[in-house]
Amino acid sequence: MSRIKKRREIERPSRVKLLLRRQRRNLRLLGFGAVAFGLVFASLAVSRSAQHGGIVAKLAESFGRATDLRVAKITFGPHPNTPEARLTQALGVAPGDPILGFSVDAARQRLETLPWIAHVSVERRLPGEIYVDLTEGRPFAIWQTQDKFLLIDRDGGTVANEDVTRFGELPLVVGPGAPAAASTMIDLLAKFPDLRPRVDAIVRIGQRRWNLQLKNHMTVMLPEGHEPEALQRLAELNASQALLDRPLDIVDLRLADKLTIRPRVAIGDAPAQDTKPASKSEPKTDVKPATARVPMNKPAVRAASGKPAVLRIKPAKTLLPDADDQSRRATLAARSAT
Repeated sequence: MSRIKKRREIERPSRVKLLLRRQRRNLRLLGFGAVAFGLVFASLAVSRSAQHGGIVAKLAESFGRATDLRVAKITFGPHPNTPEARLTQALGVAPGDPILGFSVDAARQRLETLPWIAHVSVERRLPGEIYVDLTEGRPFAIWQTQDKFLLIDRDGGTVANEDVTRFGELPLVVGPGAPAAASTMIDLLAKFPDLRPRVDAIVRIGQRRWNLQLKNHMTVMLPEGHEPEALQRLAELNASQALLDRPLDIVDLRLADKLTIRPRVAIGDAPAQDTKPASKSEPKTDVKPATARVPMNKPAVRAASGKPAVLRIKPAKTLLPDADDQSRRATLAARSAT
């Protein structure tokens, strides 16, 4: 028995070994973490040095020269609206240059700054080809802001600010905040085929509601948040009474239970003595529709002093009386008969 006890005492591990055994799992995790950190740090260092002028870039260029790996062909994906010369200039590499001597990421960033380019990727296909995959933005509407015209996509992002005249068939939206809300309104107008061809511009008012500028110079004022109901009402009135063919300046649909119109008044019919301007109840946009799209050919009127004369428009009239007005008129007629 004494011999067995002595052997057990001799074979018993020290406290350090016991501690290491207990912490073996934690030490493994710590080692794996250190290795992962080292790999991440090394990859970051390599990616930074791979930029133009970095150590890796210089080594790659030297290796390309030594192995004679040079650009023999540059292939671009479909780009109907972007000249290839502009793409080649932004790419920053030409046939004959070392294929490993330029930064793919830097070339991609330069290409993404060009108009029309929505997405781009640059690939090196050894031994001598560079392939550039392009995706151009799809213009959805024309946005007029102050005196500038921009092509925008469905999400409201700017596609390009050049060659806008080639897309004159696209809807025209006007005013601050119009691009972000344009797709909803344009899609809604497409549901009314009798109204859509009459619209020349869709004007954002106060970044909260819309006005429709028609091709006959009429302005249709729509309510905030209730455009579908207002357009349905407008379509029904136009079908039954040819409302949009009448000589009107304004059709106000902002109130659900009332339709207000403002007739188009001839210049000679305006009272000469009245020079008070009409009250302004609606905030104006900072931009009016383009004169090319909405020509304003009304002659200017000047008073004897040489200053523009302010015309007072006749009071607004209700085109169709509502049910309350009809019942009120019937009651008054009954009383007068008795």
